[in-house]
Amino acid sequence: MSTGNAAGLRERKRQRMYQVLSDVAIGLFLEKGFDAVSVAEVAAAAEVSKPTLFRYFPAKEDLVLYRIADHEEEAARVVEGAEVAPLVALRRHFLDGLERGDPVTGLSDHPQVLAFHALLYGTPSLAARVYAYQERSEAALARALGGGLEARLAAGQIVAVRRILALENWRRIAEGERVADVRPDAVAAAERAFGVLEAGLPQLA
Repeated sequence: MSTGNAAGLRERKRQRMYQVLSDVAIGLFLEKGFDAVSVAEVAAAAEVSKPTLFRYFPAKEDLVLYRIADHEEEAARVVEGAEVAPLVALRRHFLDGLERGDPVTGLSDHPQVLAFHALLYGTPSLAARVYAYQERSEAALARALGGGLEARLAAGQIVAVRRILALENWRRIAEGERVADVRPDAVAAAERAFGVLEAGLPQLA
């Protein structure tokens, strides 16, 4: 086996371990509550030692945040890969997500998605880590927008709009409204919100 193939295999095994540990932990947290489950319980359920678990996830909260880690630089990737103005690309991306029922937009009634969001926003220590996640999202987007204070200010506004829109959709669905009933309002709200962004940030529109 070549060195490259061996390295690729190790990386795939490493990524699978991240996924397994996160999935096992989230399953336990949803069943018993985040604070009621110890790291030792997660390690035992995943059939690994505590030191092994901590090599992958230094903090208990990281086991949960891993599930949304891929989305941390999503807005930045949209901007970097776009052939249109940044806000045009981000508006299209969010509206496409609403159409697909992407959980990131909050417009999903899948029981596991609703349970995960309730865990994430209903646990103080996790909610605090989400704030750090959002700060990293802002930093990545600011870099994609060219860096500097103006880019950081714009990134903060864009990330806040995406977060508020998604939370409003999730709240309504969590309270029992149907996705089909929420979607038209969600689309209209997104159009209005991005319209406000474009008016205030014409250099990105």
